[in-house]
Amino acid sequence: MQFPFGGRILSLLWLGLLLFASVGCGGGSSNSSSINPAGTSSSSSQFGHVVLVVEENHNYSDVVGSSSMPYLNSLITKYGLATQYYANTHPSIGNYFMLTAGQTITTDDGFTGTVNDDNIVRQLLAAGKTWKDYAEGLPSVGYTGGDVYPYVKRHNILEFFSDVVNSSTQLKNVVPFTQFASDVSNGTLPNFSFVLPNLINDAHDAPLPVADTWLRLNIDTFISSPTFKKDGLLIIVFDEADGSDSAHGGGHVAAVIISPQAKPGFQSTTLYQHQSTLRLILKSLGVTAYPGASAQAPDMGEFF
Repeated sequence: MQFPFGGRILSLLWLGLLLFASVGCGGGSSNSSSINPAGTSSSSSQFGHVVLVVEENHNYSDVVGSSSMPYLNSLITKYGLATQYYANTHPSIGNYFMLTAGQTITTDDGFTGTVNDDNIVRQLLAAGKTWKDYAEGLPSVGYTGGDVYPYVKRHNILEFFSDVVNSSTQLKNVVPFTQFASDVSNGTLPNFSFVLPNLINDAHDAPLPVADTWLRLNIDTFISSPTFKKDGLLIIVFDEADGSDSAHGGGHVAAVIISPQAKPGFQSTTLYQHQSTLRLILKSLGVTAYPGASAQAPDMGEFF
């Protein structure tokens, strides 16, 4: 006996079997994730624009929940906070190097040498990414001279790397902070922006309310911008605690992770240090090579 619809039924059965096999072998779509060095699953969120702002020399307890920094605490409430984040060393310069090279390089704030080690600029350029260093008080584009108070060279850490200081092209990316507002307004921010307030506005030489007001007046424009809303990530971190706290090397400090993709009000209890922030910056931009200790640092993907 012949079945007029037998051919069609067999075709549908074969199609169903093929689809089942495809899903079973990983052919279907799924949320991508990676296993971080600490052994936990983390998302692989990608961003087009990452901004890092470094503040100075205050303990976690001075900042988080403090009436001295209402603006920063409003961001903490809305976005993400690393509650167990520790700086790597004292004084400042070693922490800035850890944020950009994955190693402390030196603990001498008077260091004036050129660093040839692997670093964030080298990896960004290798991956075809753009960058700028926005230093408040920098006398001119590409300035490589000494301190001009309240600007200090030791905080403008990217200028110590041979990839920058030995290249007239890359030195053009070291600019006064005044260019940040226009780049935000014009939608011309690079993939990575390193924002460095001067000694007064980073809480080094002035009280925390001064730094908080500076953040509100200068950084909130980025948070309100189309660039941030589309694919932006903002990281605000203190370089070190005050001298009385040397836990894990540099003391307990505040680190805030701000993005439309961040889990609202998320508070992490994972132990992080500056090498994890370096890893986060590069990974967020799709860079897959990580300098120094950032290669094995705990991944901060849990914030997204």
